[in-house]
Amino acid sequence: MQKDKKVVIIVLDSAGIGALPDAAKYGDSGSNTLGNTARAVGGLKLPHLGQMGLGRLADITGVPPVDNPTACYGKMAELSPGKDTTTGHWEIAGIILDRPFPVYPQGFPPEIIEPFKKRIGRDILGNRAASGTAIIEELGEKHMQTGRPIVYTSADSVFQIAAHEEVIPVEELYRMCKIARELLTGEHAVGRVIARPFAGSPGAFKRTANRHDFSLAPPRPTVLELLQKNGREVAAVGKINDIFAGRGITKSIHTTGNMDGVDKTLQLMRQKVPGLIFTNLVDFDQQYGHRNDPRGYAAALEEFDRRLPEITNALGPEDVLFITADHGCDPTTPSTDHSREFVPLLVYGRGLKKGADLGTRASFSDVAATVADLFGLVFPAGKAFTGAITS
Repeated sequence: MQKDKKVVIIVLDSAGIGALPDAAKYGDSGSNTLGNTARAVGGLKLPHLGQMGLGRLADITGVPPVDNPTACYGKMAELSPGKDTTTGHWEIAGIILDRPFPVYPQGFPPEIIEPFKKRIGRDILGNRAASGTAIIEELGEKHMQTGRPIVYTSADSVFQIAAHEEVIPVEELYRMCKIARELLTGEHAVGRVIARPFAGSPGAFKRTANRHDFSLAPPRPTVLELLQKNGREVAAVGKINDIFAGRGITKSIHTTGNMDGVDKTLQLMRQKVPGLIFTNLVDFDQQYGHRNDPRGYAAALEEFDRRLPEITNALGPEDVLFITADHGCDPTTPSTDHSREFVPLLVYGRGLKKGADLGTRASFSDVAATVADLFGLVFPAGKAFTGAITS
C-alpha cells in the first residue's frame, strides 16, 4: 500500500435510482430520481458515468448499458429507517439506525418552541412544515419588518431557521441554531438543526452560501473515526463535517456549490496526504430536487459528468473512487421532499477489476466496511464487497 494512498467518496446528494420496496410507507411509490429526471428531459447526456456502468443499474433514458464498464457497479438499499441526509451519510460511514429520527409535520410542540423563544429573546414566524424557498417568499417581508426568525421543518427530521442576513447577522443565526440544538434532545432529538440565511428583497429573496447544519453527534464510532485513530487524514468537503458533528474529521472545507466542491476535492486529491476524502455535492438536492426542477437537476448531472475525467485522472495507482448518493429527491413528483430510494454505487480505481457487478447491497454500510478494508483495517459493519472489486 502506497504511503499516499487515497480513497475518495463523492455523494451526489439525492441521486436515487428507484423506489425501495418499502417506499410506499413513506409516500414514495414510483420515485426514481435519475430515471424520472431522464425521462422528463428527453434523456441525459452522461457519457462518463455511463461508461462506468450507470446505465446497467436502471432504465435511464440517454444512458444505455455499456458492454465493458470501466468501474464496478451496483446499487445499495438503505437498511436504516428514514430518507434523510443524516441517516444516509451515517449509514455510508457504518451506522445503521434501529429507529427513525422524529419528524414534525404539524410543527414543533410548545415544549420546544416556548423555551426556544425565551432563550433567543424574540418571537418567531412559521413553525410548520414547508418548502424552504416558498416559506421565505411568504414570510420574508414580515420577517424583515419584525425581526422574527422563520422556523420551519419538512418531511425530514430537521429544525430549520431562516433569516435575512441584514436583519439577523449570520453569527446570531448560528447562535439561535445552537440553542435549538441544545433543546432538541431525547424524544425531540431531530437529526439536524439548519441555519438558512438568505438575502435580497421581497420577490427576489435568495439563499446564501452561509448555510450551516448542526447535526446530532453519531451515537457510536464511524469508519471516519477508525481512520483518524489509525493515523489517516479524513478530509470533509461540503456539509460532511456538519453531518458528523466534526467526529472523525481532520480537515473540513466549506463549499459554495457543486463545482466548487469538485474543485476542492481535486485540490485535496493532488496533495500527497494519505486518507479519505469525503465529499457531498448538495446542489442536486438543495437547488433542484426540493424545487421540483428536473431540467436543473439534469443540467447539474451533466455538469458533474463533464468533470468526471478530471477526477479519475487525479487518482493515483492505488487510489479508489466511490460515487454514490444518500437518498432520493425525485424532482418529477408532486412532493418536494426526499424520497426513499436505492442509490447507485460506482467504484473505480486503476488497480481494481473492471466491470464487476456488485449487485444490490443490503446496506449503505458496505461502503464503510470496504473503505476500512482498503486501508487494511476492520470495521464491524456491513458485508464488504471488496472480494468483488480487488484485482
